[in-house]
Amino acid sequence: MSVNSVFALPGFREQTRPLVRVHSCCLTGDIFGSMRCDCGPQLDAAFRQMKDAGGGAVVYMSGHEGRGIGLWAKAITYLLQDAGQDTFEANVSLGLPEDSRDFSDAAVILRYLLSGRPVQLLSNNPHKREHLEQGGQIVSGVVPLVTGINEHNIRYLRSKRSKGHTLPDDI
Repeated sequence: MSVNSVFALPGFREQTRPLVRVHSCCLTGDIFGSMRCDCGPQLDAAFRQMKDAGGGAVVYMSGHEGRGIGLWAKAITYLLQDAGQDTFEANVSLGLPEDSRDFSDAAVILRYLLSGRPVQLLSNNPHKREHLEQGGQIVSGVVPLVTGINEHNIRYLRSKRSKGHTLPDDI
């Protein structure tokens, strides 16, 4: 069982369409500042945008490390990526799904906290919106979070773009 967390900035409950970031746990990016992904910079940017907007919330999904494969498997995928595979191919090479995350808990949490009010989702991932809406949470709009692009994660971001994530063509 995973325990998800919510960090709500002051003003969140009063907003009619609050900014919300549904953020997958990333120990390497969020805590250790890894440059192989854009997770830490996305979390930082989300908090800045919410502060500027006068409120918002982050739903931190604890069981999502490595798109749901866990920290140890994620570490092995790094070796496969260093050998030339992209982030999705590396998961599949280990016999794991490209992405096994489930965002339905986030929908339940948000429906409870907001009593059915819509959210503006801070995300580049179209699947997050789909999961939230399938779970009954209204998403009135999506605000892309394009940040943290560097020479160490450019292949990773291009792979995500090829899977439908909202990222610029020039990366």
